[in-house]
Amino acid sequence: MPDKSRVEVEILGRKYAIRSEATPEYVRELAAHVDERAREIQGGNTGEDPARLLALAALYITDELFRLRDEQALADKDTSERLGALSRLLDSVAAAPGDSP
Repeated sequence: MPDKSRVEVEILGRKYAIRSEATPEYVRELAAHVDERAREIQGGNTGEDPARLLALAALYITDELFRLRDEQALADKDTSERLGALSRLLDSVAAAPGDSP
């Protein structure tokens, strides 16, 4: 198991120390995404509670994740159905009467 490194990030002007096995660049990218979403929600209202902004950002990001997960599941199902149909078609062609090697 790789060692966890400590990465300092800033979200909504507050510093956080994150320990992760991921690269520091990746952790910073994640933090920047969370910060960006929280600031979008914040808009011009700088007096907004940071905990509330982070909770809403987490909900928006989780919604994106769940939607992508559902889309991927549908795509996987469609691919599986197509492969099954192709396999049946190939089986029927290979088993055609009168064909001999």
